[in-house]
Amino acid sequence: MKRALFPGSFDPITNGHFDIIKRGIKLFDEVVVAIGINAEKKYMFSLDQRKKFIEDAFKHESKVKVVTYKGLTIDFCKEIDAEFILRGLRNPADFEFEKAIAHTNRKLSKIETVFLLTASKTSFISSSIVRDVIRNNGDYTVLVPESVRLE
Repeated sequence: MKRALFPGSFDPITNGHFDIIKRGIKLFDEVVVAIGINAEKKYMFSLDQRKKFIEDAFKHESKVKVVTYKGLTIDFCKEIDAEFILRGLRNPADFEFEKAIAHTNRKLSKIETVFLLTASKTSFISSSIVRDVIRNNGDYTVLVPESVRLE
């Protein structure tokens, strides 16, 4: 089984993340969306909310699993027998940042990183932009899957 881990904080999941996951399931037998737990970070949404947003977005897709993890991503990959890390690239800055992490992960393990370019229609979206739109009472719904709806 070809299993890929798609790690992130997903605070919240965006249409860009959604697109990468949808395209990833065409390449892999299973995509494990892994929400990293970082006690140092302040999140807008709780871990349970973030997990539910993703689970609801992919409730009809059996090839997507949603989990949480702590520690090094490569250690978690080994724990769940994932041979690949899936990452999305929006721009050259993302590439430079992700390239350094991918090289480090490859040096420390045999886990390959697979990069997918974000679709042009979602390449400008980031979770931080979505959070800013929400904080300022803007229409964030065009930036996120339907599962991310605040009451």
